[in-house]
Amino acid sequence: MFYHYNSFRRASASLVRITRNGFCSALVLCLVSGASSSAEPFRLVITDAVPPLVPNSVMELALELGYFRRENVDVKLVRVEQTPLAVAALLSGQGDMANISVEALLHLVGRGERQWKAVVSPNKSFPFLIVGRREVASAAQLPGRTFGVGRVGSLDHSLTSAVLRAKDVDPSSVSFISIGQPQLRAQALAMGRIDATTVSIGTWLGFAKRPDLHVLLTERDYFAAAPLVSKVNVVALGTIARKRDQIAAVVSAIIKASRDFAQRPGEWAAAMERLRPDVSREELETLARMFQSSWSVNGGLNMRELQFTADWLYAAPELKDLRRLAPQDWIDFSFVDSVLATSGVVASGDPPAR
Repeated sequence: MFYHYNSFRRASASLVRITRNGFCSALVLCLVSGASSSAEPFRLVITDAVPPLVPNSVMELALELGYFRRENVDVKLVRVEQTPLAVAALLSGQGDMANISVEALLHLVGRGERQWKAVVSPNKSFPFLIVGRREVASAAQLPGRTFGVGRVGSLDHSLTSAVLRAKDVDPSSVSFISIGQPQLRAQALAMGRIDATTVSIGTWLGFAKRPDLHVLLTERDYFAAAPLVSKVNVVALGTIARKRDQIAAVVSAIIKASRDFAQRPGEWAAAMERLRPDVSREELETLARMFQSSWSVNGGLNMRELQFTADWLYAAPELKDLRRLAPQDWIDFSFVDSVLATSGVVASGDPPAR
């Protein structure tokens, strides 16, 4: 989960812009053109080689389906591999906005490299849920059971422990077993070697039809119990000064697309079918239904959740030497709030608490 500050500097120093055969290597930026315009396009940096099977796909679909164009902003997607190179793209001036981890943002602001602000969170939560064997009726029955994790101390272990505490289950009453990657944990569950585990929605999709397995805690309930915000879209203060209208248009397009997919899940499935022919329409429609309450229809910026995230990250050894900042020091709510002021708040969506 954690990225070291020096990796940002190394990535920035070695970043090159070479496109070969339409694919992106670790040190290559691949530009995907948006609507044509004589003006300089707005460069949005993303860390997915292909449209991901999570709500973060909203940025690519906003381009594909014309949401950015309807907001009168010409967007180009800049593809890189992982957060360090996304940060490097910002530092080197190759991008105007980047979708990066909150931890990376705290590194940037805490080290004083420049002043950066998060302006929207298209997909704020890790897509985690707790699944178990049918004889475990609920999370309340986990004490005394075996629970598979990547390793003791890993993100899925530590975050699940926080979720269990929020559900009045003492983590010390659960027998955690180190197994490895989510797919291996799901296989161990299916084979009866463990009673429950935490996996992503994508991993669970391959096992969801088994009658002997079921969901103990949904993605929405998991996030509500431990609201760790994973990623945000970040811009520099200088970019805000120069390109405020373009930033506002990008944020507006992302929120409007998110609202449409939340209201009409089939539209997401249909659009993703064109971009991800490797995934069946049935699987996409299942995912669309599972994601229906996960879209950032109100911009994904909630003060309580952001404070929880900051406290969680600052407690980690990797950030112990950084100066602690309040969320207002690294969040600019004005762009999201402007959209909510004109388009209203979706009452059933992510609460935009300030």
